[in-house]
Amino acid sequence: MLDLLQEKGEKVLGVGKIGDIFAWQGVDSSHKTKNNLNGIENIISLLTTEKKGLIFANLNDFDTLYGHRNNVPGYAAALEEFDQHLPAIMERLEEGDLLIITADHGCDPTTPSTDHSREHVPLLVFYPDMPQGIDLGIRSSFADIAQTIAEVFALSPLKYGKSFAKEVGI
Repeated sequence: MLDLLQEKGEKVLGVGKIGDIFAWQGVDSSHKTKNNLNGIENIISLLTTEKKGLIFANLNDFDTLYGHRNNVPGYAAALEEFDQHLPAIMERLEEGDLLIITADHGCDPTTPSTDHSREHVPLLVFYPDMPQGIDLGIRSSFADIAQTIAEVFALSPLKYGKSFAKEVGI
C-alpha cells in the first residue's frame, strides 16, 4: 500500500521508527523521535506543513517503556499524555483528512508476561464532521486499515482486507 501511494505521487511520511520498520520501502522520509511526546509534536508539525500524503506514526513508548516492562502507571500516564494532545491533532485535520489510531499488537502491561499479548487492538477513526457513534465492530483483519487507506486515496483495491470507509461515511 505504501508503494502504491508513492507510485500515485503521494508522500509517505513516517514518524518514529516507521522508516526502519519498513526498511525504507515505500517511505519518503521518517522523523526519528526521542519519546511519545516528541512523536506527537512531529505529527502536529507535519499536519501543519504537509497538505498531501500519508503521515504514518509509531509512538513506541507505549510498547517498549510500559507494555514490555509491565509498567501500568507509566502506560496509564502515557495514554493520558496522548489524550491531552489529541485535540491539537484533531484541530489540524482538514476536509478530506482521516485520522486512524490503532496499535500493531497487544502489549498489556497487566499480564505476567512481558511479551506481546493477544487482546484486540483499538481502532479509532476520526475526520472533520464525522458522524458520531459509529461502531466498526471487531475487524477480521488488520489489513482492513490498509484497504481503507487504499480506497480513500483512490488506489486499486488490495489483495487483502475490507475497507471501512463507507461504514464511517467517507
